[in-house]
Amino acid sequence: MGVMKRFTTVLAAASLVFAGAACGGDGEAESGPVTLRYSWWGNADRAALVQKAIDLFQTKNPNIKVTPSFQEFEAYWQKMATDTAGGNAPDVLQMDFAYLREYADRGALYDLKKQEGQNLDTGDLLEGLKGAGEVDDGLYAVPVAGNTWGYVYSPAAYATAGVPEPKLGWTWTDYRSAMEKITKSTGGKVYGGGNYIGTYYNLEVQLRQEGKLLYTEDGKLGFDKPRLAKFFEEGKQLADAKIVLPVEKGVQIKPKFALELDLIAGDLGWDNFMTRYAAATKTELKLGPVPSDNPAQLGQYLKPSMLMSVSAKSDHPEQSAKLIDFFINDPEAGQILGANRGIPATNAQRAAVKLEGPFAAVAAYEESIKGQLEKAPPAPPKGAGTIEQSFIRISEELQYGRISVDQAVDQFFTEANETLES
Repeated sequence: MGVMKRFTTVLAAASLVFAGAACGGDGEAESGPVTLRYSWWGNADRAALVQKAIDLFQTKNPNIKVTPSFQEFEAYWQKMATDTAGGNAPDVLQMDFAYLREYADRGALYDLKKQEGQNLDTGDLLEGLKGAGEVDDGLYAVPVAGNTWGYVYSPAAYATAGVPEPKLGWTWTDYRSAMEKITKSTGGKVYGGGNYIGTYYNLEVQLRQEGKLLYTEDGKLGFDKPRLAKFFEEGKQLADAKIVLPVEKGVQIKPKFALELDLIAGDLGWDNFMTRYAAATKTELKLGPVPSDNPAQLGQYLKPSMLMSVSAKSDHPEQSAKLIDFFINDPEAGQILGANRGIPATNAQRAAVKLEGPFAAVAAYEESIKGQLEKAPPAPPKGAGTIEQSFIRISEELQYGRISVDQAVDQFFTEANETLES
């Protein structure tokens, strides 16, 4: 989600969750009309599209009425934690990959495998997204859209600095060198990039390029202290040399991003952020591959940008599954929603959606590297959102020069292990 769109209060509240999360009805589909409550996060623009899609669903399923509700991301998860703890969760809820295991392990979600082949067809999901909603032996969410890690950059900035544009095969050394040359060519008016140690997804992609994982299958950290020290040291050197955007500037401009304000020449992040950046700046932007020191392994995968789940308390799991099936498979629904929630997760909807501008660029980028995309990692363990926030805070402290690399590493491992063991 966002470049790190997480917060600790959600998981604190979510620890109360699920006391009353006993399973809802698994019986025969009801013949009379039923009402489903469907909750999701987003803004007014998305609400208009979602309502239009719901209207179409109700036309095709006259015995099912859908009552939607939405909030912004943080408010949504605060409300979801409270409603689920109180046994008042909606029938269908939008799910984030970072919280999937948290909710599934607590018994708050319905196992959608019970509906596969009946009211839910997941066979057309893109190869990299199949199974992305599984936890252990159950299917607790279905992706509605996907994205992958990428590098959004200004070709003009590269040309001005006399640096070749990124292409498959460029290394992390190439990336750091390009940032240095761009920063120097502008006298620091435009920095070569942001400091990539500010997000642990850059650590994840480096780990995956080495055949490792950010989190192991059993929910532990997939790296040791020396490996994190190496990563942090790379970023500290960039900060000390004033090659990357100063951390204080990055904090100052929040919630804006440096790339949309033309403060940097490029940045690593989820590829669908290309659409936000492009809408905010007049500078031409392109999407390129992530750097890798292992040419045979980019370390990338299709991540569900969002998923849909059914509450374990729902009295209407069959109809709820039908709603999810509609949102992922129906070509007309795909045409209505377009790429608002990310590039669609199924082949049929991708074929039905006319993608233009930045959306087309994202789709083309994913197509160009699809042969190197790997299976998505297991759903993150409980507490992953809190750990991500710790990582952001500690990396900022390191960039400010308030702590050393060794102190940053020790602090992160202490906090992360405490969270995972709680």
